[in-house]
Amino acid sequence: MRRGIICAGCWTLDRIKIIDQWPAEESLARIIEQDQLGGGSGHNASLDLKSLDSNLPVFGMGLLGEDPEGDFLFQQAQSNQIESTGLLRIKEQHTSYTDVFTVASTGKRTFFHSPGANDALTPEQLDFSNTPAKMLHLGLLGLHATLDSPWGDDPNGWVTVLKAAKAAGLQTNVELVSIQPERNRKLCLPCLPYLDTLIVNDQEIGGLANIETIPNGVVCINSCTQAATKILDAGAMHTVVVHYPQGSVCIQKGKEPIISASFDVPAADIVSSVGAGDAFASGILYGLHEGWEIHQSLELAHAASAASLRSSTTVGAVGSVEECLAYAHACGRRLG
Repeated sequence: MRRGIICAGCWTLDRIKIIDQWPAEESLARIIEQDQLGGGSGHNASLDLKSLDSNLPVFGMGLLGEDPEGDFLFQQAQSNQIESTGLLRIKEQHTSYTDVFTVASTGKRTFFHSPGANDALTPEQLDFSNTPAKMLHLGLLGLHATLDSPWGDDPNGWVTVLKAAKAAGLQTNVELVSIQPERNRKLCLPCLPYLDTLIVNDQEIGGLANIETIPNGVVCINSCTQAATKILDAGAMHTVVVHYPQGSVCIQKGKEPIISASFDVPAADIVSSVGAGDAFASGILYGLHEGWEIHQSLELAHAASAASLRSSTTVGAVGSVEECLAYAHACGRRLG
């Protein structure tokens, strides 16, 4: 019986600053609060999954520099009981870092990213040959120069990694980042034959399907459904989930679309939305790993995402499955 989730790819240090406003060029914004924590899809999903269920085996894989930032991320993994032998260290590159600026009044954030060691990560450094894990969560496409480039006969290294994961018997999921739609299409579409699930946001699914999903800045649920259906039909996935602030759309082969409302988190509780997408994905992956019905997995995904909004850091407010669900149920669902 295989058990556990590998969180591979992007491990980065987030240097988080809460600011009073987003400034115009050559003007000033005041820093209200600052903190630092690990970030990136590998780190965030690892810690979120461990928070949801401390008994779940979680395996970290990625590439760190031999520097204080790398020490910090490695210690974060170990102190949270994440199996860290797959977190490799190199001298030639600094550990990846991201400066995250969050506007206090809106919770919206902007990222400035230095890839460092992530650019040097190769498919050969992600070894699944003897893993006892059940699933692989892999990302971030577009932020790793070597994996983003052709590898052998494959169009990019992500495809190579996913092929190896499937050969090792793993269920697979990738995480995207909101970059130029054309670039996401180039990197992700070749991966679709090697995926079991795809969990993305409204902007990302629109870019992949080349369908406008946010006309005039307003999410169109019908367009998200159309885009998700198009991408599901183009790959091997059994499930595609699209999340947006008001809710989510879930498309599964041979089934009716499921549209779920998110939870109505009080404005006073919202500190930042950084990490909310990772929390959502972690909830879905946990439910699928445990064999839950998809409705239960979606409920946990929205609950974990709601709970995450209470912290300025990526993983600071996600609690156990029971704690997330209790908080979300107290908030109630969004209306309309």
